[in-house]
Amino acid sequence: MTALPPIPVTIDDVRAAHDRIRDAIVRTPTLISRTLSELTGATVYLKFENLQFTAAYKERGALNTLLQLDDAARAKGVIAASAGNHAQGLAYNAHRLGIPATIVMPTNTPTVKVVQTEGHGATVILFGDTFDAAYAHARELEAERGYTFVHPFDDPRIVAGAGTVAIEMLEDVPAIDTFVTPIGGGGLISGMAVVAKAADHPIEVIGVEAELFPSMHNRIKGTQYPCAGDTLAEGIAVKEPGGITSAMVAALVDDIVLVSERSLEHAVALLLQIEKSVVEGAGAAGLAALLEHPERFKGKTVGVVLCGGNIDTRLLANVLLRDLARSGRLARLRIQLQDQPGALFNVARIFHEQRVNIIEVYHQRVFTSLPAKGLITEIECEARDRDHLDRLVAALKAADYEVSPVELA
Repeated sequence: MTALPPIPVTIDDVRAAHDRIRDAIVRTPTLISRTLSELTGATVYLKFENLQFTAAYKERGALNTLLQLDDAARAKGVIAASAGNHAQGLAYNAHRLGIPATIVMPTNTPTVKVVQTEGHGATVILFGDTFDAAYAHARELEAERGYTFVHPFDDPRIVAGAGTVAIEMLEDVPAIDTFVTPIGGGGLISGMAVVAKAADHPIEVIGVEAELFPSMHNRIKGTQYPCAGDTLAEGIAVKEPGGITSAMVAALVDDIVLVSERSLEHAVALLLQIEKSVVEGAGAAGLAALLEHPERFKGKTVGVVLCGGNIDTRLLANVLLRDLARSGRLARLRIQLQDQPGALFNVARIFHEQRVNIIEVYHQRVFTSLPAKGLITEIECEARDRDHLDRLVAALKAADYEVSPVELA
């Protein structure tokens, strides 16, 4: 059996990082969620890293790295390739410390992310259509201009900074016996695992990846799952995990589970509805694991990091509406009618009797296989819950209407 290389980050490194950054970051709360605990069967504590100034834990590793640069490196400046939370965390802290920062982003990066990063004082360079192209260009500029490249995850200073999340969680809730942590490149879980394995009681460390991007799962477990797709958890959609972090995960992490897009959507929606907290897809991955694998965590005292809250508002609206549809509170019903006066009125009367609110009505007379005197109407409606919706459908069928729900994919 091949021996694992020495772990490049120790508990002393993480403690030193915490001492270094603690006065400049938000000491985010770790709070019990009684409702989520009841839903999952575990005792669930949430660490609200979405409350950092840039709405993500990434500030910790970026700041820890910046504070260890010498004067010459500070004067020349830093560079990174990122279209996400690392860009904003590095830009914000570099600007605050008076260090020039350059961020290379793919040309298709949403304008709002470019504007936010520039708003933190960074110079943004748009280059290439992919992250890989932007990364390669950033490394070229590093060599040409003498910048210090700050990697988003594969750097011991970044890992140590990320591990400070676990330091605070255990200070606030010493009883935690399981960390459930998202994995992208592996920086956060590597740092948290260092802290977990140095604790005075056993703490299991479970990583979570989206099913569409199981890169660390493939690396550690030898699987060959594809890494591609349009995942809600774009913050952990990493095709190649880090070398340093892969070795640390192999040595310190107990297991990695995968979660579906539906579980990620449901977790985002629940965190907003129950905790009144906006969390991006990657930030909700830990809760998604509890929802999808409840038997794995039942009876445990679980610490979950809500690692980021930067989600597009339109996407968030779509996620919430889809979750309402899956729960039966929103529905679109396809009903066959005769094209004659009063047909729609009679259907609407049944909705009124069942106290179901009509939101939108769509008539289709032309593009249908029905006879010329028939039509299809689709009615979007709002019910109290699934049982309420089922009673409406039963009432429509009892009145001899052909009715079927338009299902989500």
